[in-house]
Amino acid sequence: MTATLGRSTEPLRRAVERGQVPGLVAAVDRPGAGAEVLVLGDDGAGRPLRRDTVVRIASITKPITAAAALSLAEDGAFDLDEPVTRWLPELARPGVLAHEAAELDDTVPAEREITVADVLSYRCGAGMLPRLTFDLPIQRAYAGLGSDGPPGSYPLPPPDEWLARLAELPLIAQPGRRWLYQTPGDLLGVLLARVCGTDLGRVLQERVFTPLGMRDTGFDVPEASLDRFVPQLAAAPEGGFGVFDPIDGAWSAPPDFPSGAAGLVSTVDDLLAFARALRAGGDPILSPGSVAELTTDRLTPAQRADGAMFLDGAGWGLGMAVEADGRYGWDGGLGTGWRSDPSTGIVSLLLTQVLWAGPEGPELIHTFRAAAHS
Repeated sequence: MTATLGRSTEPLRRAVERGQVPGLVAAVDRPGAGAEVLVLGDDGAGRPLRRDTVVRIASITKPITAAAALSLAEDGAFDLDEPVTRWLPELARPGVLAHEAAELDDTVPAEREITVADVLSYRCGAGMLPRLTFDLPIQRAYAGLGSDGPPGSYPLPPPDEWLARLAELPLIAQPGRRWLYQTPGDLLGVLLARVCGTDLGRVLQERVFTPLGMRDTGFDVPEASLDRFVPQLAAAPEGGFGVFDPIDGAWSAPPDFPSGAAGLVSTVDDLLAFARALRAGGDPILSPGSVAELTTDRLTPAQRADGAMFLDGAGWGLGMAVEADGRYGWDGGLGTGWRSDPSTGIVSLLLTQVLWAGPEGPELIHTFRAAAHS
């Protein structure tokens, strides 16, 4: 086990020494050997990072929300092929853009209703297009729905208002036809809250966090834990880092909109608990069959190619990427990454507090991951 993380240590140490990131927490976990955790550097303001440092995990929220959905499905709350309009009547009879560059009133009828599986597989017809120019009518219309910037850079309205705004817009593609990013994760969170008659935070607490002992994972950081929280940083144009979100910023109080796509904070040990549960067949939150549902690629070659800007050649299961070699997991744009390899059982986690921007961030995580899983 030591050798596995040992091969990963050098590029991580260089990244901190060169100022690519001020600090990081990394872990490699192998079945039967436990996790080796490396903690380097500080929070950018001189406070050393700790093993229990709390960071914003952004899009690693997506697989956690998907796991909660499969837990509810196992208990009979819904069937994956069931239309979502039973709980989300706002989405009945949507129009669909004639083409992605069409004006918002240039639509055709939806060929069928949106199902729970469509939302889970990110093929519900709503979402972020695989280009970030924001020059199309539908892209401009999505502003304010969580598709126009990194998490924490914009406030989102309460779930009912958010859904009402979304329902006013046409779908970008027919249900089931196209993989689109981000919005399906938030829509899934609204769906789970409606199904359970409560807020998404309580759903995740009951379905995932409490059974797995994930004590530091949630949509905000309690005051008693703020001493372990870190500012969210972004590289500054003149060099160094600027504070993107301070410790007392967007995550210091419960949000109006708990984002099932990108809203959680967590720690390395909480995320290891989640990854180990999936590795062990899902116990105690899921059955092996549900883990297989989560980690089986659903996309056609054309859908993978269309989403290449986000997927980078990988496929997509339910709420997470599935690579050609079977590894699964996802990365968070605020500086985090997770992969599990079912063939070896190795789990890798890298947590920084620096927004992934440009080639340096992805290069660091890919270098770490290649060494951790070799």
